[in-house]
Amino acid sequence: MATSQQLGVGAIDNRQPTPSTTQAQQQQPIDDPTSKVKVLVPHLRESLVNLMKITSHNFINYASIDNAIKSESQSQRLDKTLEEFYSICDRIELNLRLAKEYMIQGAESAHHTPISLSANKTDGSQGDTLSNYSQYISTVKTQITCAREIHDALQECCKKFPSSTLDK
Repeated sequence: MATSQQLGVGAIDNRQPTPSTTQAQQQQPIDDPTSKVKVLVPHLRESLVNLMKITSHNFINYASIDNAIKSESQSQRLDKTLEEFYSICDRIELNLRLAKEYMIQGAESAHHTPISLSANKTDGSQGDTLSNYSQYISTVKTQITCAREIHDALQECCKKFPSSTLDK
């Protein structure tokens, strides 16, 4: 690697990225479920195309065997291709469900904490401190109300259960 002294002060490094750095960038794990779905969709397309090719090939072979044109021939494995297709479908479904849960959790979080609180210290003016404190009090009151609603709902559920099921 050339340093800035080797390139000169105003020189620009126009070298191409090395294969090891591009591979490392491509192999970084994807945490976002929607990004995972976007990555899986092309694989699903390839798997579907492969599944259709094998199915049509097997269909033609079995039709020619039924018409006594051909004797038994080696047909391709449909079960493995179908299993691969369903596997990709299952992974996409799981990632979509996870993305939906993330969306619901984000909406609930925004509902119960409507005002974003900043942890940054300002210049210490009294007006900013009072407004941040009033926002903080408002947020805490909202959270207390939510906790009370959850507590009441849990108490009602406990009252609905017969005491005999709780004793066992």
